[in-house]
Amino acid sequence: MIAEILLVLVGHSSSLFPSDHTLNSAFRPLLHPGEEQCLQAMGKMAARYRNIKTSCATLMRSNSRYICTLCATLNKILKDEYEGLVVETEAKLLKRDPELVAQGTFVPLAAILATFSEWDAPLTALESLMEQLESRDEWKPGPLIDMLLSRSKTGINQISDILSRLCVAVQRAWRAQLAAFLIHGSITATESLASVDCVLLEGSMPSCVSQQTCESIMYVGRAIGTVKSKKWRNQFPREQAFQHAQLLDTVLPEDQYRFESVISQIRINVSEWLWMHVLTRKNVEEAVISLANYFLLRNGEFSLALIRDIEKLKISRLTTRTGVPSTIKEQDLNLALLRASLGTAAQHDPSLLHLKFQLPSGPVRPLLPTFSTVNSKSLLSSLNGNFAEPTFFDDLLLGTSLLLTYDMTWPLDLFLHPSDLQIYSTLFGYLSSIRKTQTRIHGCWTSLSNAQRARRRWTGLGEGGTREDLEVRKHLLRCGWGLVRDMGWFLDALLEYIMVDVVDREFRRLKDLIKGATLIHDSGTAPSSDTHIDFTTLRNIHTTYLERLATGCLLSHPPLTAIMRPILEICEQFTAQVERWGGDVLPALLFEGSLAAGGDDKVGAMVQERFQIVTDINQNLHALFESFYQQLSVMISSQPFTATADASRSVLMNASIANTSTFQRTFVRGKGFEGEGEVRRHVEQLLLRLDFGGWFSKQKGVLGGVDDGGLM
Repeated sequence: MIAEILLVLVGHSSSLFPSDHTLNSAFRPLLHPGEEQCLQAMGKMAARYRNIKTSCATLMRSNSRYICTLCATLNKILKDEYEGLVVETEAKLLKRDPELVAQGTFVPLAAILATFSEWDAPLTALESLMEQLESRDEWKPGPLIDMLLSRSKTGINQISDILSRLCVAVQRAWRAQLAAFLIHGSITATESLASVDCVLLEGSMPSCVSQQTCESIMYVGRAIGTVKSKKWRNQFPREQAFQHAQLLDTVLPEDQYRFESVISQIRINVSEWLWMHVLTRKNVEEAVISLANYFLLRNGEFSLALIRDIEKLKISRLTTRTGVPSTIKEQDLNLALLRASLGTAAQHDPSLLHLKFQLPSGPVRPLLPTFSTVNSKSLLSSLNGNFAEPTFFDDLLLGTSLLLTYDMTWPLDLFLHPSDLQIYSTLFGYLSSIRKTQTRIHGCWTSLSNAQRARRRWTGLGEGGTREDLEVRKHLLRCGWGLVRDMGWFLDALLEYIMVDVVDREFRRLKDLIKGATLIHDSGTAPSSDTHIDFTTLRNIHTTYLERLATGCLLSHPPLTAIMRPILEICEQFTAQVERWGGDVLPALLFEGSLAAGGDDKVGAMVQERFQIVTDINQNLHALFESFYQQLSVMISSQPFTATADASRSVLMNASIANTSTFQRTFVRGKGFEGEGEVRRHVEQLLLRLDFGGWFSKQKGVLGGVDDGGLM
């Protein structure tokens, strides 16, 4: 019977227990009640052991390497310790060990139960573990490690020891996967920790790995994998990779402090190597300069030439001969980029080849500026503060959506993200729209000047016509000149503020930060005379640079952008009207309708029509000017004055800066970085530029009447 009990304890079936741990009723009359209880208790342990072994056999067929590792480790523990105890007990019985065999002939069942009682609690815990594992179809390594760590935190030493060993085995299997990604940059086909774009998958990391460490793992894996896939002439040194593998083999994620320290050291080493051999400081500076020159219009002669070439392209397509395609395609615009560079500093710039225009809607027919008045609904929504819809400026240059893109080549994609280029493209559309409108206003001023000189050759000091007509013609001319002057003043002040106070200042700050950047360690900043910047830190610096640009250019404040677009549209409308009128607001005296019919003193119909158009434009424009200044004042007085937390979202979706968090960046706060106060001063400088003559602050009641010709 004792031999049969030992066989039952290691999982064999027996007539003693026909079903689970229930003792066969035929044996009960032959047993003492104490013996019966001992057999029942050993039957329960045997049943738990069989359940555990059955579950292990089932789970071993799983596709998960982590579950298979756990089951293999558990089988080894049970074989070495539990089954080993059964073999050891049997050996003692055969040797008639006095601890088990009383008087050399009698074996008490209580002694057998006492020998195996230490496994009662562990087998119960392991049976519960198997039930939990079988309750789910799939176990990711992160939740699996978390569950094992949680179960191992118990006061029963043997349970804690077994579950800790199971957890360590799973962590080692996970660490092997991590080493493949972190050390070699490879992504396995099955149960990979990261996606093809080197983003950690959900459930791939245990909760004991902090978010900062996860970002470091993604950063290192992406960098190493990209260097290998691009077959760069300089590959990461094998000796250093071997050292990193040795470092990683010494830690497990459950030891959070040591694990984070090793990952941080690996990241620092990889960053230094990349900065020295792949994407150097010179490459970054060249890229930043190139993007600023073309997207932020810092190369003024090129940007002005490009705007003029696009205008010529539209006119040439409108006046093309019959049978010749009259649509504008992307290749036409890309050719305009090359033509605009001739004779400028961009002519011999190799980075110009990375620039390309995109037409999201496909080839388009050119459109000239509209003669119709600005949409009254749009104007009213701007003045009434209805800013529900985002405001875009990418269609003002060509008449349809036009995007300037930058061809990302290795290794710049280590530094620039697609979202950064979207922000650059949005800034280009905004700045080029203002620059184009300013150019048209200057051209309108020249046209009016030429027309005035030509007219004065025949009319002397007056404007010609009858007395009544002369007075109205004089008011019309003065109001037209005042409109052009006010438009030019506003756009000159705005563009000078953007280019000088925002773009140039932020660009110089970015260059200073890159030149004097320090390498970030987990313990803080460690400055030295010759340091190498971490790429994540570099990206944070650059992202904040774009955020400050967006805020300084007013793109992150929807009420202002909702007013800016109607202002530009009104300027375009007025210059289009002047062009339609032959370059002058006054009709020639010999034009039909210029003078009243019948020779009386009434005003001509053409003069009345033009006077009404100019008056409407004048009123709408100055109402928008006042609303723009009021919104600037509201923006500067809001507390706290904030910039956007997500630049791409703020620029592209015009999220209100009043609902976003303040700058809370962990990048290098080097010399010259003043954070929120500096961004606030940007807008204050624009307020001073616009109100230099004190017109807005005096709050005049009349908005630029025809008598004085405008604002100033």
